[in-house]
Formats: sequence, C-alpha cells, structure tokens
Amino acid sequence: MLFSGIAAFGCAVSAVLAAGFGPLDIPLGQVLQTLAQHLFLTPASAETTNAIVVWEIRFSRIILSLLIGSGLAISGTVFQGILRNPLADPFTIGVSSGAAFGASVAIFFGLSGTIPFLTGIGFVPAAALTGALLALAAVITLGSMGGQLKRDALVLAGVVVATFLAALISLIKSLDEDSVASIVFWIMGSLQGRSWQHVQLILPWYGLGLAILWRFSRELDILSLGEIQAQQLGMNASRVRLWLLVGASMITGASVAVSGVIGFVGLVVPHLVRIVQGGEHRPLLVSSAFIGGLLLLWSDVLARTILPEGAELPVGVVTALLGGPFFCLLLHRSMKRSSQ
Repeated sequence: MLFSGIAAFGCAVSAVLAAGFGPLDIPLGQVLQTLAQHLFLTPASAETTNAIVVWEIRFSRIILSLLIGSGLAISGTVFQGILRNPLADPFTIGVSSGAAFGASVAIFFGLSGTIPFLTGIGFVPAAALTGALLALAAVITLGSMGGQLKRDALVLAGVVVATFLAALISLIKSLDEDSVASIVFWIMGSLQGRSWQHVQLILPWYGLGLAILWRFSRELDILSLGEIQAQQLGMNASRVRLWLLVGASMITGASVAVSGVIGFVGLVVPHLVRIVQGGEHRPLLVSSAFIGGLLLLWSDVLARTILPEGAELPVGVVTALLGGPFFCLLLHRSMKRSSQ
C-alpha cells in the first residue's frame, strides 16, 4: 500500500503542477488560488483570463487524463488476468476498434455537433461509445462456445472483430477523402478541446465498470491460475470472465470514446507495477490506476507544450514513443529470464 500511497500523492501534486503548463504561462500561486476558489475553499472572486484557462480548459483536461490513464491501466490489468497473456491490453478484444468505427461513421456523416438532449456531448464520442459496446457484444457472441466463454475463443473473436472493423474504417476513409484527416487524428488519440462535459460522459461508465471489477477482483486472482484450478475451487469461470470482460470494456469504451485510441498505457503500466509489488490483483488495480493516470497526465502535458505556438501532438503518439521502447526492454528482460 506504500507504493499506492506514493502514486496517489504524485497524482494530486501533478494535477496542480500540470495546470500551469501550456502556451500561456500561469504562476503556481494563481493556479492554487483558482483551484481553491472552485473547490469552495476560499471566497469566489471575479473570473480572470488565467482563472478560466486553469479551470475550464486545463483542469478539466487534467481530470480526464487521470481518468482515462487509470481506466486503461485498470483494463489492461484485468485483460491480462482474464486472458493469462502478458501482451494483452484494453484493445485486444476489439473494443477500441468498435469505438474507432463508431467515431469514423459519425465523422463520415458530418455529425460534428452536439446531441440536442445531452448538453455539451458531441455526436462523435456518443457514436464511439456505441460502437465500443456493439463490438463487445459481437466479441461475446463469437467467443461463446456451448454457452461458455473460453479464453482462446475470446482472443480469436477479438482479432476477427478488430480486423473486420479496421477494414470498414479503411473503406470509410476511401469513400470520403475529406474526412481522412479527422478520422486519422481521432484514431491517434488526443485530449485537445475536451471539457467538463466529457468528464460527465466518462464518469458513469467508469464508475459502474470499476465497481464490477472490484467486486470480482478476488475471483480474478483465482481465474489467472487457470480454468481447471478455478473449477476445482468451485468458481463459475465463464460467469466471472463475462462480468470482468463487461466491466473492463465499459471503462475502455468510455475512455476511447472521449480520447480516441491511446496505446501502450494499458500494456506497459500493469507490467511495471507487477514488477514492483507482485501479482495480487486488488493492490495491483489500485497502483496501476494511479501510475496509469500519472503516465497519461504528463504525456498530455508534453503533447501540448513540446511544439511551438500552441500546436499540439496527439497524446497517443507521445505514449507510443514513451511506451514502445520501455515495453521492448521489458519483453527482452522477460525472454532473457525465461531462457535461463
């Protein structure tokens, strides 16, 4: 728990510090004053430009990066446990491809505005979330054999669904060249232009998915031992696997619907945390959540400050550049250890 506590403290400090970074330099004192006012710790005063930038633009984005980073890391931990595959991540079973397809359809039809009865929620994230849930339903249907969810069947079903949806996305891009840039930028992952309305979109799915995962986290320890061992201990492995799959996919789908596809967070973070504190899943989920949030938070800060004149990199590019070499090192170490 010490590691989790240190990571949680790091998230809190980083959230404050990150609000000062951007094209407009804002002193730490003004950041603290603005946050204190909005958290009802001090009397409210007239809103300045700096205060609006800190609260409406940067802090909402910071909260989103913490939620999405933690969600992807938690989902990666669960998928690696369900599938007993250290290379599994939140996108293994095609949920991200479903979200990408849903967003691509919305972009193709020019649905760039907001939904009338959902204030501030755009058609693109709503379509992405719908696509993610439909992809999950397809994977569960294809991965069921005799009413039972099998690990190998889930992996194959995820590959089939992801490949098919990737082909459909390519078809959409070929039919409308004007939408290619928007689709590609969304698929690369970005938090640019996100606001408190997007926090409202992700929170219900995140909370429900997290509650499901926490409820079955003890069973995940047993499930990771193998199907036969789980059955010998009297556990309905197929039922537990289904609930864990639904919970992790809810979090992944909501995250991808808001940010686009952000890779390597759910793949690298569980490995890193597992090395430090072992494989028991409850503490692993907690620590992975904080470390994943930290990784995406500072990746997003780098994405919005590294280029001049306020230009931004897609944060998915930054996480790939940071996570790719690190994961190659982990993989090399693992292979070297297994060969000894």
